[in-house]
Amino acid sequence: MEVDVLEFKVPVENNKTLFVWDIQPGFTEQLIYDSLYSVFSSYGPLYLCKVCPNAPLQPPGFYSLIKFYSAAQALKAQTHTDAHTLFQSTPLKVRLSSKKTPHFMVSKPLSSARCVDLANHCLGFNGWTSEIITLKQLPSEEEGEREGERTLRFGCLMELHFPRHMKKNRAAAVVEETFTCTGPDVLLQKRCRLQKMVRDKALVKAFSSVLLCLLGDGRVMVEVKQTPDQILPDDTEGVIKVKEFSWTDFPADEEEEEEELDLTVS
Repeated sequence: MEVDVLEFKVPVENNKTLFVWDIQPGFTEQLIYDSLYSVFSSYGPLYLCKVCPNAPLQPPGFYSLIKFYSAAQALKAQTHTDAHTLFQSTPLKVRLSSKKTPHFMVSKPLSSARCVDLANHCLGFNGWTSEIITLKQLPSEEEGEREGERTLRFGCLMELHFPRHMKKNRAAAVVEETFTCTGPDVLLQKRCRLQKMVRDKALVKAFSSVLLCLLGDGRVMVEVKQTPDQILPDDTEGVIKVKEFSWTDFPADEEEEEEELDLTVS
């Protein structure tokens, strides 16, 4: 039985990327996007669907870049859609990218929102849950604060549950920020922002050890990678204290950079 393994990481492999061209110029970009997304998402969850007009020296029209999380789903979509009209009157060309992934390129973890979307798509809305074990303010590591400045540091311990698969995973995250405090409203806003940020980072780290195994018969299995710093306190009694675990600092969330379009095709 064929098995395709999905990780909660940004897909960078060329065998997960489709390039679509020969899109007619008589459509709006939004209509093209909606049509392509509807067609290709039926084969599996998409990380990216982007539509762009052809270069000035090329004939009028559009091209599109489609990225799947699954190489098997990308191949199936390419095989079933190439040379078909789909939503227009003339056939489209659909090819897998042939550009080699640079050896130094490391796939980044998905954002928390994309982790949730991928888990919901593959497992269903009742196929997994998340639980905050601990979220608390931690003492700052700064020796002292300048006049008018405040440093806030929060830690979060998150647990994922996959009840159908009898699996769970825990991860911890810490965020810290120093800012100029001009009033109680600023302090409150920073506290809320950092609490959300640390929850998101703990969720991302918890998902980073999860593998979704897509079986050929349509079933999905869940596995959890064992890492040296993984927290597995199944037999812990009493109250779990955050300071008992090894915390890892993460930089603040950054917007995902828009990737350069890969126009090389096989």
